[in-house]
Amino acid sequence: MVAVVGVAGTLLAPLLAQRSTARAQRAEFERQQQAAQCQWDREQQRAERAARLACYIATNAAYRRYRVQLMNHLWHVRRGEVTEAVKDELETARQEHHTAFAEAQMIASAVVLDQLDDVAKALSEGYRKTKSLEEGNPDPEGGSFEEIGEYLQEIWDCWKEMRTAMRLDLGVNNSPVSPPSN
Repeated sequence: MVAVVGVAGTLLAPLLAQRSTARAQRAEFERQQQAAQCQWDREQQRAERAARLACYIATNAAYRRYRVQLMNHLWHVRRGEVTEAVKDELETARQEHHTAFAEAQMIASAVVLDQLDDVAKALSEGYRKTKSLEEGNPDPEGGSFEEIGEYLQEIWDCWKEMRTAMRLDLGVNNSPVSPPSN
């Protein structure tokens, strides 16, 4: 009996060792796969954040430039100095805004996109009002130079909300900077 157990142990030992080694190798392979997946996920998150950051920077700049050009154009309208160059500057800023907005629609989070939509609508309305004034057909309400100027200033507050939403989406702290304590 002892001899049978001894022979069986001798014959089974390599088989059990092989199974144990295979199990250990499988566990190590799974750990490596999990580590590789985690690394890939981190790289994807970094790449997505970098793409959003670049998009938000371009969008922010395009929206600001468009608003500034609308204000400049309004001043040219008031002074009666609207030239082709002035019209081209506004149109270029408008097209850059549309391009940045189109890119943002593919990348931005839903919260940021809601803010972008609000500001885009406000800018579009500002453009319409300014062009109506330029053409000599101002809106009966809110169509004067002063009213349009105020409207374009109010867009600044919408822009601040848009910027805050972008910063939150990127994980940037939006709390005010406090002075260092002594």
